[in-house]
Amino acid sequence: MKYKSNNTSISGLLVGTLDIAAAFADFYISTGKNPLVVLSYIASGVFGKSVIGGGAGIMLMGLLFHYLIASAFTTFFFWLYSNTRLLSGNRILTGFAYGIFIWVIMNLVVVQLSAVPHGPISAMKFNKIIKAALILAGMIGLPLSFIAYKYSPSKSAAKEESDLQPL
Repeated sequence: MKYKSNNTSISGLLVGTLDIAAAFADFYISTGKNPLVVLSYIASGVFGKSVIGGGAGIMLMGLLFHYLIASAFTTFFFWLYSNTRLLSGNRILTGFAYGIFIWVIMNLVVVQLSAVPHGPISAMKFNKIIKAALILAGMIGLPLSFIAYKYSPSKSAAKEESDLQPL
């Protein structure tokens, strides 16, 4: 089973936009500061903490990195979905599980290997972990789960096959 690359690309843009919008809203509500700082924080993963609060160029780089990461997670999800029957069983459970998976990979692997300023995992507050995981589940996992189901090649093939059946 293979998805059309157009579905994967548009889905990556959609969930990337939902996720960054949620990150902006969360940052603004939590701090009252300009949420565009989030973009320079993302860019600091590559360029180091000296770019936090950087100008438009740094923010554009952060936005690019954000969409690259969102697209990578989207592509991986579509690959998993088409190669693992278990994922198509319950779209809500699948979406939440994938959001938690993304949180784990981002916080235990990506952030730890990046140049972004971060403390030890053990210092993270439980309520912030839950909030971040729920944002990822709601803004990336759930939409991807429903989109993948809708555009599933096996679902499309079954529909086409049933359309060809005589009445």
